[in-house]
Amino acid sequence: MGSPTVPTVPKDDVVMAAVRSAASDLERFLYLRRLQRDNPGLFYRVLMGHTEECLPFLYTPTVGEACQKYHRVGVPTYGLYLRASERGRFLDLLRAYPQQDIRVVVVTDGERILGLGDLGAGGMGISEGKSLLYTAAAGVPPHQILPVVLDVGTNNQALLDDPQYAGLRQKRVTGAEYDSLVDEFIRALKAWRPHVLLQFEDFANHNAFHLLERYRPQLACFNDDIQARAPDGLEAWFWGCLEAGCCCTHGTACICLAGVLSALRATGRGIEEQRILFYGAGEAGTGIGELIAICLEHHHGMSREEGRRHCYFMDSKGLVCASRTDLQHHKRPFAHDVPPCRTLEEAIQALRPSVLIGVSTMAGAFSRGVLEAMAALNEQPVIMPLSNPTSKSECTFQEAVEATGDRVLFASGSPFPPLQYGGRTLYPAQANNAYVFPAIGHAAVLTQCKEISDDVFLVAAEKLAEMSNLQEIEQGFLFPRFACIKTVSVKLMAAVADFMVRSRLGSIPPDFDTVCRQAGVASSASNLARWEAYAAAHMFHPNTSHL
Repeated sequence: MGSPTVPTVPKDDVVMAAVRSAASDLERFLYLRRLQRDNPGLFYRVLMGHTEECLPFLYTPTVGEACQKYHRVGVPTYGLYLRASERGRFLDLLRAYPQQDIRVVVVTDGERILGLGDLGAGGMGISEGKSLLYTAAAGVPPHQILPVVLDVGTNNQALLDDPQYAGLRQKRVTGAEYDSLVDEFIRALKAWRPHVLLQFEDFANHNAFHLLERYRPQLACFNDDIQARAPDGLEAWFWGCLEAGCCCTHGTACICLAGVLSALRATGRGIEEQRILFYGAGEAGTGIGELIAICLEHHHGMSREEGRRHCYFMDSKGLVCASRTDLQHHKRPFAHDVPPCRTLEEAIQALRPSVLIGVSTMAGAFSRGVLEAMAALNEQPVIMPLSNPTSKSECTFQEAVEATGDRVLFASGSPFPPLQYGGRTLYPAQANNAYVFPAIGHAAVLTQCKEISDDVFLVAAEKLAEMSNLQEIEQGFLFPRFACIKTVSVKLMAAVADFMVRSRLGSIPPDFDTVCRQAGVASSASNLARWEAYAAAHMFHPNTSHL
């Protein structure tokens, strides 16, 4: 009698059982990453079939710990290190990478990884995690995505002293030498893959702003998470960008605007009727305000300055207003002729806002009194505590519901659980920029887009805001359920690609008509219907697509 057949490939449910039984989230991360190395077909089948459950282990929040311990726990690396010691060879190293049909590059220098600071070469974990989001959310084929770390050293002494640290053992390259290294990387990238999409990820602000300014006109690139306060030396640059309308905080601004527009559908009132108060006046907040002003300019006949007058900001010294002489440059476009206010409750009473957005990282800033004041002024107040992580959120979902008597329209940056209240289940929306940046990136790839303008993010925000019906919004779903992210991405890709072509940022792919015809979509169909068919045809499917 022969021995029983032992399956060499475990089934999806066996993999998920192993994930669920792991002792810690880091163990789940390592199990999945080793599966990616050893059995990529099964890994991507699990990732695409269990996206909501797997992403928290492969990306935030678990990826932060993985980056901190990247070289000590043996994370299987599939990205590319370009080290300062290899200067002059970047193009050769790109050409030697095993996968050559690269369409998307996610690059970091590891200096500001999430909220954890300088993790040096361990930042590879964030580039690899973000790359997985492009596949999981928007169907970019994994063999077309390259995670990169520009290893220029680290100022983290603990890493330099760690014998297991595999990055360059030197202090960070800075100044002109740093700029020269980045410039070599960009030139090599353009020579290697002229139409590649580049995402800058977790660069420190003193580099992030000027890199985006310099390279945005040269190739399709963006930074979806520029946040926090810019150093003084960059304020003049940021002021110029605000005046030109060329520097929103991209993904953060896009998802926030989408949430506001979606919530306002439930109120029956347009954004042109709103007063929006931000608690926190760093670049994350002013970037959102700038995209709102762009929206008002494009669709409601306002000037950019008039649009900005719908947005008010509070910083650590009180309300940002014209009478103050201590304002940083990025705040000045939003300094309106209003009386000074020291506290948030005082500002709410003076301004009577309908939307309150938190970008302060101050836990509990939206106190019971603040929330009740918003509820007293508005039948359905829009409350958006966007600060991450959960421990820094301005309020919880439960606090907002209870203080407003279940009248709140809510979205947060951190996840909160559903809530039983008044005999029904309420669901908190999470303003996760993973809804938008993968789809925008894939659209840029399909159209060979030359530049990612702020208008692209406006188009994506408006399209996303249309996707929940009123009944879903009343339940709390300002955005579609993330379980439907691939369907959402197809619609976003179609809207964004259509805009890119119409605005001459991109071009119609050579096989566009053929693919649409094969999908059964007639040439007489709408542009959006045809783009949806084309986008769907180019989504990665683990059972049928090439790895």
